[in-house]
Amino acid sequence: MTQKIFNSFAILSFFLALNSGMVSLAQNSLNHQVEELAQMDMEIPASETKVSEQFRPIEQPLELKIAVTLGGIGLIGLELWWFLFGKTKAAQAETKSDIQELTINVDGGYEPNRVIVKAGTPVRLQFFRRDASSCLEKVLLPDFHIAKDLELNHTTSVEFTPEQPGEYQFTCGMNMYRGVVVVKP
Repeated sequence: MTQKIFNSFAILSFFLALNSGMVSLAQNSLNHQVEELAQMDMEIPASETKVSEQFRPIEQPLELKIAVTLGGIGLIGLELWWFLFGKTKAAQAETKSDIQELTINVDGGYEPNRVIVKAGTPVRLQFFRRDASSCLEKVLLPDFHIAKDLELNHTTSVEFTPEQPGEYQFTCGMNMYRGVVVVKP
C-alpha cells in the first residue's frame, strides 16, 4: 500500500515539474522572440508584448512558498489518511449453528468494513441499511457473483461459502464505499 502511495506522489511530482518547465519554456521562447524583433529594429506587435507580460514572474518570500507547500502536503496526507486508513474497522464473524454470521451496518459506508471469516465454512452477512442514499441501495460481492438490493431500515442476508483463503472485496452499487472479507485458513 505504501509503495502505491509513493508511486502516486512520484508521478504527481513528475507532472507538476513537467508543467512548470513547460510554462518556463513558453515564457523564455516568447521573451527570446521579442528580443530578436527588437534587435532587428522591427516594430513589436501589441499582442506579442501582452503575451510576454502575461508570464511575468511574481516573486514571493521563501517562507510563504514553504508554508504553502507544507500546507498542501499536509492536506494531501489528511485526505489519504481519511480515505485509506482512517475508517478501517474489523470484526470476526461469530459461528452459530455451523454458519459464520456478522451484522454490518450500512450508514455512510460499511461498519465494520473488514470482516474476518474461516475458509470452508458458510458465511451469512446481515446488512442493516440506515442510509437513504441511492449509492448504498445495493451491495456487490463480485468474487462470489452476488448482487443484493438493500432495503432501507431492513436487514438483508447475504450467504456464501468462501473456499480459498484471501481477501474478497464488497462494494456499494457505485463502487464508492468498500469493505473486505478476509478469509483465513
